[in-house]
Amino acid sequence: MVQTDGADAREAGGPRDKSLGGRETMALLGMIHGYWNSQVVRAAADLRLADHLAAGPLTADEVAGLESSDPRTTYRLMRACVGLGLLAHEGDGRFSVTTAGALLQSGVPGSLRGHALAFGAPGHWLPWGQLPEAVRKGGTQAAAVLGAGLFDYLAGQPEEEAQFAASMQALTGAVAADAAKVIDVSGASLAVDVGGGTGELVRALLRANEGLHGLVLDLHDNAGAARRAAEAEGLGARFTGVAGDFFAAVPAADLYLLKAVLHDWDDDSCVRILRNCREAARPGARLIVIENVIRDLARDRFATLLDMNMLAATSGQERELAEYDALFAAAGWERTAMSTLPGARQLLELRTIA
Repeated sequence: MVQTDGADAREAGGPRDKSLGGRETMALLGMIHGYWNSQVVRAAADLRLADHLAAGPLTADEVAGLESSDPRTTYRLMRACVGLGLLAHEGDGRFSVTTAGALLQSGVPGSLRGHALAFGAPGHWLPWGQLPEAVRKGGTQAAAVLGAGLFDYLAGQPEEEAQFAASMQALTGAVAADAAKVIDVSGASLAVDVGGGTGELVRALLRANEGLHGLVLDLHDNAGAARRAAEAEGLGARFTGVAGDFFAAVPAADLYLLKAVLHDWDDDSCVRILRNCREAARPGARLIVIENVIRDLARDRFATLLDMNMLAATSGQERELAEYDALFAAAGWERTAMSTLPGARQLLELRTIA
């Protein structure tokens, strides 16, 4: 047998450094313990550390007094947040919030506080514990731990549902501004945001295009919130919020918007949504789909991990481009263009198949 040194062995795919301090060992331990990070971030969001420190450094005792929490364990949490880069220790027991930590502040543009709360809460947290079974059995096992599917579970948990809605609204707001810059609305008089929540995307289009009218189709509470948001922005005269079920029917329009909707559902459900849009579409109508399309397995790490979240918690999935094209064709649409938005989401433009 030819002997090789350590470097040659590594290059040949041989034994790696398995010591506790080895780079690959530490990297894997970081993956194994990743949930520690997410729950520390959730606790920081829940205790409103960024809000309390927004005006300047405070001690853990001072934060505990504001939050009615235990001073010692509040200090331990804040100390851990320093390690994660959310807080900085200023000396004399005082902590300040970093630029990253400030993203957990409530009520500010770009806030991720709702996201930290929602995705660390039971509705998303518990189904992840069933991921091996979801893989073995070919679908989400969320009902085994939640007692119902994710969306039915959230409907019975008002506080958690509100956190999830706030999370989606904040993320959509960032995407909407970028998407509105590239979506061509020429020839369209009415854009329908299908399953659009509070209408962040279609409202961004209305702000950028004075002659366009918009409509949100979503559940009753979301449709009402969308109307109120549009009125607050002075868009009420060009905006309608309609309570409805996109599995039943969608309104006639020239332009349809589906942002992060299809990934929530299985193939048959996606075709049903797309077909309802096709059947209601006016002549020459277009459809915009915004999703995390998996194109490069080595580079699209977020999309493939998001796909695992969908498997754990929902009946949906992230898809490769060919899989989306198959859904479009089955529902009477064809893709005519694709562009990448900041944050690596893809914007797909579709036209009806004659």
